[in-house]
Amino acid sequence: MGDPRLLEPARPVERFDTPELRELIADMDETMMALDGAGLAAPQIGVGLQVVIFGVEENPRYPDAEPVPHTVLINPVLTPVGADMEEGWEGCLSVPGMRGLVPRYRHLRYRGRDASGGAIDRTVSGFHARVVQHECDHLAGILYPMRIRDLRNFGFNEELFPGQDLQEE
Repeated sequence: MGDPRLLEPARPVERFDTPELRELIADMDETMMALDGAGLAAPQIGVGLQVVIFGVEENPRYPDAEPVPHTVLINPVLTPVGADMEEGWEGCLSVPGMRGLVPRYRHLRYRGRDASGGAIDRTVSGFHARVVQHECDHLAGILYPMRIRDLRNFGFNEELFPGQDLQEE
């Protein structure tokens, strides 16, 4: 947090299935897996392109989360399905050591492209919808603290969750 690149809108990807795009996605996958993350956006590693990855199988950081398929989502378009929102705790590699209670749409449709340029169109709910919204916010230059309604629900992990070993998203 504080790096101006995290506050800038990312540019759309114009060419798919290129060596550069494959290398970027491989770097993002490696970073996300090394940190037991649920997702990662290209701006978080200093690349201003509309690329996010996400996915969760069994993850000690998210023991109650339903599985989310590993996805490369490029040039995403998000559409809330209804107005139903819920608050949930979020953290982020870009805001290390902290958590906040963030409102997100409960149901969401997302569209975009995969690494080869193939169409993606999914309607999802719950944790899956939360992860997609969090990662796609990075593409608009939005960090999760900007979405917190009540800053009493934002703080350091060790203060909010004493004794728990929480890592970042």
